[in-house]
Amino acid sequence: MSGTLFLVATPIGNLEDMSFRAIRTLKEADLIACEDTRTSRTLLSHFEIRTPVTSYHEFNKFEKAEELLDGLLAGKNIALITDAGTPGISDPGEELVSMAYERGLEVVSIPGACAFVNAAVSSGQPVRRIAFEAFLPKDKKERQRIMSEIADETRTIVVYEAPHHLKKTLAELREVLGGDRNLTLCRELTKKFEEKKKTTFDEALAFFEDNDPRGEYVLVIEGMSKEEQRAGQAERFSELSIEEHVEHYIEEGMDKMSAMKAAAKDRGVSKRDIYAALNK
Repeated sequence: MSGTLFLVATPIGNLEDMSFRAIRTLKEADLIACEDTRTSRTLLSHFEIRTPVTSYHEFNKFEKAEELLDGLLAGKNIALITDAGTPGISDPGEELVSMAYERGLEVVSIPGACAFVNAAVSSGQPVRRIAFEAFLPKDKKERQRIMSEIADETRTIVVYEAPHHLKKTLAELREVLGGDRNLTLCRELTKKFEEKKKTTFDEALAFFEDNDPRGEYVLVIEGMSKEEQRAGQAERFSELSIEEHVEHYIEEGMDKMSAMKAAAKDRGVSKRDIYAALNK
């Protein structure tokens, strides 16, 4: 019989957040795949876990995955851990899980700490709908594409950032979201110097002019309000002719009558006005 791939969440700072189930799973596994074996040995040693370990990280995620999958197919139970938090979130565990499913293997998640969930629920921002972006791309074109999507996002947005990039990222986000947009800066979650600051982009950048960012940050950002969204759509559609506006909806798959109705609603006019304009 094939073995099971266990995704084991580990603490993001405070070792007391390690669950009994996580400890037992790591002790009973045949092998533990770690993002960084040096980092993980501190955790494993603390809980007297002596299971053999191997490295699995961004730079070997495909070739090493094949080796791990062969082990699972041979009947080994393998636990995957990341440096901190839940495997598969902003790390190569995502690829391993996908490949495990392709081979019909069982995947079990052992829940525990997760930085973006911890930050979001304690941020004071709305959390019913969340857009999780993790670390923004370094590639300039890809970063601009993500920024343009964030600009129209109505859900609460969660972003990870390192201290040495924080001010640059805050400035970029202010450009697309506005200086008065609300956000909560969460740093050093679960650690001794944990801190959360509910603020705006203008206030945050002013603060960091005289204070250097310290520790890893999670940014929990208020989404665009419905009023702002409608105003933005109205501005964009006002640049279109009525013909172009109706054609926009037809290209999205609407029939002509539905497209006319949608265009009329966007412009705050009657469908009769749209019909008349199209038949001049």
